[in-house]
Amino acid sequence: MTIRIHNSLTGQKQTLTPIRPGEIRMYLCGDTVYDFCHIGHARSKVAFDIVHRYLRHRGLKVIFVRNITDIDDKIIRRAAELGEPIDAFTARFIDAMHEDYDRLNVLRPDHEPRATQYVPGMIALTQTLIDKGHAYVASDGDVMYSVGSFADYGKLSGKRLADLRAGARIEVDTAKRDPLDFVLWKKAKPGEPAWESPWGPGRPGWHIECSVMSGEILGSHFDIHAGGMDLKFPHHENEIAQSCAATGDHFANLWMHNGFVNVDDEKMSKSLGNFFTIREVLGSGHIRHPEVLRYFLTGSHYRGPINYSLAQIEQADASLGRLYTALRGLDAPPVKAPQTGDSQAWQTFHAAMDDDFNTPEAIAVLQAIAGEINRARDAGDVAGATAKARELRAIGSVLGLLTLNAEDWFKASKGQSTEGGWDDARIEAAIAERQDARKSKNFKRSDEIRDELAAAGIVLEDKPGGATVWRRS
Repeated sequence: MTIRIHNSLTGQKQTLTPIRPGEIRMYLCGDTVYDFCHIGHARSKVAFDIVHRYLRHRGLKVIFVRNITDIDDKIIRRAAELGEPIDAFTARFIDAMHEDYDRLNVLRPDHEPRATQYVPGMIALTQTLIDKGHAYVASDGDVMYSVGSFADYGKLSGKRLADLRAGARIEVDTAKRDPLDFVLWKKAKPGEPAWESPWGPGRPGWHIECSVMSGEILGSHFDIHAGGMDLKFPHHENEIAQSCAATGDHFANLWMHNGFVNVDDEKMSKSLGNFFTIREVLGSGHIRHPEVLRYFLTGSHYRGPINYSLAQIEQADASLGRLYTALRGLDAPPVKAPQTGDSQAWQTFHAAMDDDFNTPEAIAVLQAIAGEINRARDAGDVAGATAKARELRAIGSVLGLLTLNAEDWFKASKGQSTEGGWDDARIEAAIAERQDARKSKNFKRSDEIRDELAAAGIVLEDKPGGATVWRRS
């Protein structure tokens, strides 16, 4: 087994070689919990959930850490606007975050540290950087990191200090020695949460949080650091500067970054009014089931941009529906325990995923198996179709897909079909009435019931032997 991953630090694919044999230590930058999670968050969490799942599928022990930023300017401001204590405010949005990611079948991390739990370590790291000449106490009481003191600054993003300084906005009476220096410790302001420190009451800056949380849980040198492309600079660049300057170690071997989400071919932003939360998307009536959104996000390579639009969602719904159609009526329930195999389909799947987690090619494998199932079924080979269906389930489960019973997929609603009270019980009652009407040769009433259901978006399929199954259109 050879897994190759594109390393943002070098710009090249390199073989994943665990620092500790058989074990991968992986850190993903998590959310700042001041609002509901948006589809950009979903993109990152699903992408690296698949990485997490696949590495385990390949037999590696994975220690997966995803942090929570539960103190920063936005949190303080929003909690104050709502008149809500910060602890209660962040707890509410952490619960909402878990709900959203659970609906997308994102596995919980092994460790989920919160910034406020690691403040002593942040104070200690800040003091180490001061002692080593990489940080200073500014005239306004903040502690700043001296970017110019770290010779390798810019190696992740490819940015040069001279170019950055040329484009920097110089503030009047700034306390910084260099316009690029960034804050490690913020002096307390009236009414804000604060911790005692050698430099007086204050709170940590944002960048130092991840250096401390990753270091304390995974050590000063670990395998993979991941996050969105928007974090590459300055956040991840600053993490490298802090951590390497303080410890003299390598920090992370591999850096992975997922691409941006565009909405209707425009960059997602609140200012453009095209900014959608996960729960807005899932509750919009356009998505049959949260698995459609996961399938949509899986259908593009994690490093590239992805375009969210209603048309793309409809395509994902139809494509996933073809997989469930292939599974329908066969003895192939959702997979509960991890599985693998050495068939041609498994080999093609592994080759795609071993090559920097090429999920579009992996999805193509699923669609190819669905085609084989349909051909076997058409040929009357129920045993062959069933075997392939079980393989489809097993491979799909590695991606966190195909988690529903086929009939549950077809009965899932996009929101419109339950209008007028057409819930499952009423539909089943109508089908039973139609069956009785057909038995008594009351075909007029039978047709009326079919038409009523069709008008409500429910499609009936009469099977050989007299059984009727239904799905929401």
